[in-house]
Amino acid sequence: MDNLQEQYCHFCSENIRKTNPFILNILKNLDEEIQKGLEKGITLSIAGNNRLVPVQRMTGLDVRYNLISDVGAYYAAKLLQKQPYITYLNLMFNDIGPDGGELIAKALHKNRTLKYLRMTGNKIENTGGMVFAAMLQINSSLEKLDLGDCDLGLQSVIAFSTVLTQNQAIKGINLNRPILYGEQEESTVHMGHMLKENHFLVELHMCKHGMKNYGMQQLCNALYLNSSLRYLDVSCNKITRDGMVYLADVLKRNTTLEVIDLSFNRIENAGAKYLSETLTSHNRSLKALSIVSNKIEGEGLVAISQSMKTNLILSNIYIWGNKFDEATCVAYSDLMKSGRLKPDNTDVEPYVVDGRVYLAEVSNGLKRHYYWTPTYGDAYDHASTAGFALVPVGQYL
Repeated sequence: MDNLQEQYCHFCSENIRKTNPFILNILKNLDEEIQKGLEKGITLSIAGNNRLVPVQRMTGLDVRYNLISDVGAYYAAKLLQKQPYITYLNLMFNDIGPDGGELIAKALHKNRTLKYLRMTGNKIENTGGMVFAAMLQINSSLEKLDLGDCDLGLQSVIAFSTVLTQNQAIKGINLNRPILYGEQEESTVHMGHMLKENHFLVELHMCKHGMKNYGMQQLCNALYLNSSLRYLDVSCNKITRDGMVYLADVLKRNTTLEVIDLSFNRIENAGAKYLSETLTSHNRSLKALSIVSNKIEGEGLVAISQSMKTNLILSNIYIWGNKFDEATCVAYSDLMKSGRLKPDNTDVEPYVVDGRVYLAEVSNGLKRHYYWTPTYGDAYDHASTAGFALVPVGQYL
């Protein structure tokens, strides 16, 4: 067995983390025991309540992308019941099903310290979703819950929208990609009703809800009355130019929205112009806008760039995946040359070939590292996770 102390230090260095002096000392003693060649097994004790040793208690646990399944979920639930210092638990993509989800949700009935839970990618389905919604009626300390890609059903989405009209603790919730049938956009109707009543939610993710213009209208109607939401994610839906009429109008009056993710919709030139007009003449609260892959051509992209010359609050703009012409490339190059648009605040970078300006893609975005972390560099770099940096709800991604 290799030197555990060195492995731990190397791991912390690779992941840009400070070493925990208590764990470092435990591993040092364990290495000495291993060198003695003991035949019996060794129990590794990292108790956080050791009064004889200066302890740096564990406050976060990240075990994403493993195979802990429902069996591991049982122990995770026990951990939540017995460890009073954990504030962040990341269990994303661990093959946890409805039974495991129920165990974790029920463990949170009495837990009063966990602030952020990521269950992303665990197929807890509608059954597990209903148990988590019921948990939010009891738990008053959890601030951020990520149930994206969990195969939630319409019933559980409605349950969450109902519970959040009363829950005052949740600041951020992710309900990405529920399994919905039909084209009636019930999920957005219910979430719209919730936003009219809830004045505590700061961050809402509704990616892949099959949302069309009617659904966008429902959310916008609610945003006239909502005074808390700062980050709205409606990426990967079916919103078109008509949906931007509603959004542009609400942005004339709403003064709290700071980050909007419209990536992978189809707003086209007309939709971009609606937004640019509002950003030029009315709105002075929006800080970041992503219109990645929206079938926008040069006319619409240039209009957005022009609005940034008047609107000095909008600092982050993401445009990759649209159709760039020469005017677009020159417009965004000029914004960066003048210092109006910082290189870290956009996903394009200008370069020149034969006297003509082009734009290349760079790895910046609102939540670039939502599903993965880079093999080198800072996984929580603000340039790649601008949405979470501008609207910090929860310490980690």
